[in-house]
Amino acid sequence: MTSPAPGPSPASGPPPTLLVLDAEPLPRLGSLTGRARVEHADESTLARRLPHADVLLVWDFTSHAVRHAWPGEGPRPRWVHTASAGVDHLMCPELTESDTVVTNARGIFDQPIAEYVAALVLAMAKDLPRTLKFQGAREWRHRESMRVAGTRACVVGSGPIGRTIARTLKALDITTALVGRVPRTGIHGPDDLDRLMSRADWVISAAPLTEQTHGMFDLRRFGVMQPSARFINIGRGQLVVEEALAEALTKRWIAGAALDVFEHEPLTPDSPLWELPGLIVSPHMSGDTIGWRDELGRQFVELYERWEAGRPLLNVVDKQRGYVPGR
Repeated sequence: MTSPAPGPSPASGPPPTLLVLDAEPLPRLGSLTGRARVEHADESTLARRLPHADVLLVWDFTSHAVRHAWPGEGPRPRWVHTASAGVDHLMCPELTESDTVVTNARGIFDQPIAEYVAALVLAMAKDLPRTLKFQGAREWRHRESMRVAGTRACVVGSGPIGRTIARTLKALDITTALVGRVPRTGIHGPDDLDRLMSRADWVISAAPLTEQTHGMFDLRRFGVMQPSARFINIGRGQLVVEEALAEALTKRWIAGAALDVFEHEPLTPDSPLWELPGLIVSPHMSGDTIGWRDELGRQFVELYERWEAGRPLLNVVDKQRGYVPGR
């Protein structure tokens, strides 16, 4: 999606102020030297610096500082970019209702996350976690494993990440159904979700976090799934009622699950999720391939150049919906 750019300061004036909400390692913005006055903030200084910024780059996309700092007094940046696919950590009523344009990192994580999901599907089908466990114990335990070709998947979330997951699973000869906010060609609507989940061997959560999707995978939904099915969440932790998933796994309503995102991160050492039977836990890494931060930095610089030239921005978030609308 594109949107008319709010535009920089006149060429005769000082360069625009670009405020970065920092996280290590810092983004490489050397190519903007002389074209932007780059300033830095952390959670303690963001509110004070916001009124003086033309553009805000939320490099620390795990922080909720923007949501807390935005409602303050004074001017606000005309454009906010977050180096993440999700924007739920940013949004507050004051930002949603403002004229500020919000963009995200749409396109960076699609293929890496799809590869990660495929890896999880194959790992669970081929019982790789127990193979590694038995190897560590020097135990020779022959077993039969599952063939993924011919199985069924239900991918919930029809954005670029969900669509790329669906294409990748289809390459493994998995029959894949895609569920989105509204039904359209090739995509099912929410009314079909329970039916599709009840037939699926793999249910993959890739939806954005909105008021409608918060807690959508609850005890009832896990009860709909087949006892042989597996659940994977690479979307947002708050999409899943973790207590419900724990009950479903403990009572063997479903055969297994894999979570890469959690309601509260990082997962604490005393969390009962670590020891749930059949659960694979990974530390929010499904989209983080080698060089991913450099890709995020290059994407922002390209967007800044569009903004600087007064051209329409890409990846513009619909602030009411909470994601970038698409086909």
